Amino acid sequence: MRLEGKVAVVTGGTSGIGRRMVERFVEEGASVFFSGRRAALGAEVAQATGATFIEADAARTIAAAAAGSGRIDVLVNNAGGATGSARLETVSLEDFDYTFAVHVRGAMAHMKHVAALMRAQQQGSIINIGSIAGHRAGYAGTLGYSAAKAALIHLSRCAALELGEDNVRVNSISPGGIATAIFGKAYGLKDAAAEASAEKMKAVLGKMQAVPRAGVPDDIVNAAIYLASDESTFVNGTDIVVDGGAIGGRRFGEVMAGRQAMRTLFE
Repeated sequence: MRLEGKVAVVTGGTSGIGRRMVERFVEEGASVFFSGRRAALGAEVAQATGATFIEADAARTIAAAAAGSGRIDVLVNNAGGATGSARLETVSLEDFDYTFAVHVRGAMAHMKHVAALMRAQQQGSIINIGSIAGHRAGYAGTLGYSAAKAALIHLSRCAALELGEDNVRVNSISPGGIATAIFGKAYGLKDAAAEASAEKMKAVLGKMQAVPRAGVPDDIVNAAIYLASDESTFVNGTDIVVDGGAIGGRRFGEVMAGRQAMRTLFE
């Protein structure tokens, strides 16, 4: 019950990391409002968790969540989307704009609409979900996704320094390879097939980092619960990387294999 008595808003709460966040926040005692684009799936998650679903729109989501108790203690900007693969010269500018609209403008809109309320409360925690692709190149199929996540991480820092003066904290979490449907969707699979593909991804993702397993949604949710709770009231403007060590560099075994291959050149 680390979030007991708190009112939380989670965007993109109908599947993947967002759905698990809704489930866990409810278990931890929060009153949860979540948004998404798929109304039927939203209704299903709401019935299973007791959380309240709102069709995705920043102003409507924040207004509806605040209407009951007049407060919002936690905002998690988790909504995102899969991107395909494209080289710089073939990337669609419309897709590039859409990627920024979803990942950066969407988070900005929700922060804009919740800011006055959290300032008046003199407390609040905003958590933006970034990516290790926002820290290092080579972790996404297109540069637009990486650039958008980098922008979101820096947007979080900028907002943290502004809202922090009113005791409102803004932090971000950068996941590594998390086994969800997002990979299947990037390759064109529809909802059900994409969800089923998450389990298959574990074998691939388990080889990306030193920790020999794929990340799972709970790995990200655990960090979010910490940032949403009163345990983190002195944490502001920080990005927490949850990736099993992926962005730290090459795995030791790979380095040794490379050295052995090089040694054979001198024998």
